[in-house]
Amino acid sequence: MKQIRNLGLENTVLNQYIAELRDVNIQKDSMRFRRNLERLGEIFAYEISKTFEYKPVEVTTPLGIKPMKLMAEQPVLATILRAGLPLHQGMLNIFDHADNAFISAFRKHYMDGTFDIQIDYMSAPDMDDRILIICDPMLASGQSMVCTYNEIMAQGKPKYIHIVSVIASTDGVKYLQENLPDTDCTIWLGAVDDELTAQSYIVPGLGDAGDLAFGCKSDSIV
Repeated sequence: MKQIRNLGLENTVLNQYIAELRDVNIQKDSMRFRRNLERLGEIFAYEISKTFEYKPVEVTTPLGIKPMKLMAEQPVLATILRAGLPLHQGMLNIFDHADNAFISAFRKHYMDGTFDIQIDYMSAPDMDDRILIICDPMLASGQSMVCTYNEIMAQGKPKYIHIVSVIASTDGVKYLQENLPDTDCTIWLGAVDDELTAQSYIVPGLGDAGDLAFGCKSDSIV
């Protein structure tokens, strides 16, 4: 079963960081852009942590013993290179004992304006029966996320999947709902924008998250 959690609909500081990501003047500061993505990763991680199972543990202090409830297991954090790195780091700041997976997915553009999603690299731990969190700042067409999901499923079968995206398009969310196989999954979003251009850019969106975080690149066109 797939669930949708749009945190941007709540009154939360998360919206302040998303507003700064979108702001054409503030986003000129790439360091602040990366830091805001990192902050959002921390917020998403905190919210996701509420869904985990917890177990009783006795913690020894200098003055005695305190019973507490701690996470019963650590998740696997996965991100799509390169734009997902700051968001991933924010989640890793919270889940600092987590295992990590990295996937290289990119758009291969063609002269006629079309593009394919290609994956040419993945580094991942054993994910069988693990909780998996996949993050990518933008969920535009949804094709990259579905390709990433399928690649991960070929490596192992997590018991639960959380998908995290800061800004999604309505079309991208619909694509995930229609193209992800039936599985236990929650899609966590910061905002949903209605328009998607022919080139699969979200409007108003914020632009190219990878370029804003790490500098412009040249697209591969054939």
